[in-house]
Amino acid sequence: QVHLVESGGGLVQAGGSLRLSCAASGRTFSNYAMGWFRQAPGKEREFVAGISRNGGLTDYAESVKDRFTISRDNAKNTVYLQMNSLKPEDTAAYYCAARTGILVRSTNYDDWGQGTQVTVSS
Repeated sequence: QVHLVESGGGLVQAGGSLRLSCAASGRTFSNYAMGWFRQAPGKEREFVAGISRNGGLTDYAESVKDRFTISRDNAKNTVYLQMNSLKPEDTAAYYCAARTGILVRSTNYDDWGQGTQVTVSS
């Protein structure tokens, strides 16, 4: 099990950018595939982006492809989500998640952070 803490959320105007960070502790970070999910009020939690243990593979939801970039720095035990060209529909609580296995788009992850709020105004 790993402890995950997200940061970097905030209020931004449409078209702006934010970078979210997820700091991990408690276990060997490089053993975990990592994902970002988001949940808007009244909506189900949905997959946003994922990255494999060594960073060699990435996956994105179609709604964020070409706008968001996931990356990781295993030396710093941190995963990032760079969000560009933000839209009001991106408004949600964003959660970092870890799993011991291959990347999946489902919410079948082992550990979750507390979330960080991203609000995009129009």
